[in-house]
Amino acid sequence: MNRIEDCRRILVVGNGIAGQTACDSLRAAGFDGSLTIVGDEPRTAYSRPALSKALLVDGGSPELAPPLHRATELLGMAAVGLDVESRRVHLDDGTDLPYDGLVIASGSRARRLGGPESTEKTESTELTLRTLGDAWVLRERLAAQPSVVVVGAGPLGMEIASAALSVGCEVTVVADGRPMLSHLGPHLSDAFTATAIAQGLTIVDGSAARIDAPRGVILRDGSRIEADLIVTAIGDIPNTEWLATSALTTDGRLEADSRGRIRPNIVAAGDVAAIPTRCGVRRIPLWSSAIEQAKVAAVALLSGDDAPELDLDPYFWTEQFGLNLKATGHLPVSGEPEFLVGERPEGPSVMRWTHDDGQGVAVAVNHRIAIPRLRRMASATG
Repeated sequence: MNRIEDCRRILVVGNGIAGQTACDSLRAAGFDGSLTIVGDEPRTAYSRPALSKALLVDGGSPELAPPLHRATELLGMAAVGLDVESRRVHLDDGTDLPYDGLVIASGSRARRLGGPESTEKTESTELTLRTLGDAWVLRERLAAQPSVVVVGAGPLGMEIASAALSVGCEVTVVADGRPMLSHLGPHLSDAFTATAIAQGLTIVDGSAARIDAPRGVILRDGSRIEADLIVTAIGDIPNTEWLATSALTTDGRLEADSRGRIRPNIVAAGDVAAIPTRCGVRRIPLWSSAIEQAKVAAVALLSGDDAPELDLDPYFWTEQFGLNLKATGHLPVSGEPEFLVGERPEGPSVMRWTHDDGQGVAVAVNHRIAIPRLRRMASATG
């Protein structure tokens, strides 16, 4: 794919970190034309990872640094359609926005156990945590110290459970398998699970089938768990519905090439995009991944094949139950680690694993270490 000729108008759909990074990267690459960013939330961009960490516990600010991109921001507006031939994006207020180049960074939304037709903020049933508004609602509800059931034992579910436990709630996590096993691997999963249980978390092994309003979760074996507050953290759904008639998706899946391109004048980045990785083409819904994807996609929109390809070195972190984990490299990991610092996986420690293809993973738990050094440790050159 070659570069766009006469690109004077670039439209970015999505006001999260991928969209903001794309705008900054376009300006840094020398683009001086019209730049417009559209966001469906009526507020400026914020740090999504902070929502399940500092904000829930102590009200820490999720605000991002002021943008550098000098873009026109259209907030509180959602894209509802794309006409690829006429190069126009349709918004929910009836507006059509023309473009020469398009960045698709529309992100994803929380998957809901109650299904897509369930209400977003029903006090007596299912809460999710995806937006700043969600975080404010959940923080207010936790302040009353209700009994809490968290459905889902991935990093987000465990972070929510940790926050609820820390403010005095009785907390049960419904885990379809070992917590965070598919994210971290067995060694780290066991260490984090043991720490959580020692602090009073109850873990129920089972698969949730549905919400039984107003205060119950029904498992697939027919058993019922009751709580004052039900929070689900069962994954996300990429926001691709507005692309349904664009012929850019296959079964709702938006696949980009190694430079983030869908077409020469359309790129995608962040949670909405499936990208080539060492594990095949897949989405990597991580904050750091969205940033790296957006940097590459922005340059590709301007420079085509002359732009560098994405060479993703994932960075992941989680804070829960008094443990702070930072990881570089492709997770999960299997087998026993090599301890570079410390002797216990719950820290303070730095551990290293090596995949069969020679790629390394380094993990620090409760150990202050700069990310560049952690990356060097992952490649066994630290």
